[in-house]
Amino acid sequence: MSFYANLTIKQKQVVWAWTFLSLPILFYCVIRFYPTLNAITLSFQEWNLLGDRTWAGVDNYAKLFADPVFWKVFKNTFIYLLLGTPVSLVLSFLVAYHLDKVRFMHGTIRALYFLPFMTSAVAMAWLWRWFYQPVPIGLFNNALASVGIPQFPFLSSTTWALPSILAPAVWAGLGFQIIIFMAGLRAIPQTYYEAARIDGVGPWTILWRITLPLLKPTIVFLVVLSSIGFLRIFDQVFNMTSNNPGGPLNSTKPLVLMIYETAFDSFDMGYAAAQTVVLFVILLAVSLAQLYIMRDK
Repeated sequence: MSFYANLTIKQKQVVWAWTFLSLPILFYCVIRFYPTLNAITLSFQEWNLLGDRTWAGVDNYAKLFADPVFWKVFKNTFIYLLLGTPVSLVLSFLVAYHLDKVRFMHGTIRALYFLPFMTSAVAMAWLWRWFYQPVPIGLFNNALASVGIPQFPFLSSTTWALPSILAPAVWAGLGFQIIIFMAGLRAIPQTYYEAARIDGVGPWTILWRITLPLLKPTIVFLVVLSSIGFLRIFDQVFNMTSNNPGGPLNSTKPLVLMIYETAFDSFDMGYAAAQTVVLFVILLAVSLAQLYIMRDK
């Protein structure tokens, strides 16, 4: 205590600042950094959860890159990313842009759009799975049959299974993106729009020259967040294809589901850790690339 008592007010402030900062730093070291480093180390080992870990070198990575299933899964993961991110962003922006102009029942409509984001992903996946079932169970196929259209193989087709799973994934995330877009739209000063209207600028020019450029920080945030979400997609795939995890011929299997099956079905923890490291590198590379491309010049 004599040491603390001899400190100046400035030094005491620094001590208290580091005292409070030490708690989140400790949290991230124990909860975040240690598991990450442990997973990287485990990716160079063999372990089945029961025996001792044995050093395997780069065997897990060699096995992974020689596995044709991995490359199929790798392709699926990027299809989720390349289709899901732009579709979800465009739809959410269109809804937010027009919803921002609505005054009647604005709060109710916004809450209805946000409701799927608050609903359990498992419950939504099973609901959409019911929609996709053949007659007489499935809602969509019953509707098609009522107008004489043949049954559609939503989840049993190697071509349509992935888009069928992507649709509810996009739908589930729209609410959050709409709210963020609306916050971004309302942060734009109205003086810009008033000046543009006085100068006789049309609505399309206002959208492209004022709204979208000023929404760039919001768009960057949502692009990165949405990309991470689609690269880590799991709940919809796992629950909607539980009879055949990953869909027919692994046509819907993402990398996270492959990691789950390797770790908890095959108990090959070293191989699963190698897959996890690859996913981490992909997430990091995609995020950094997007931030670089969409940076302010």
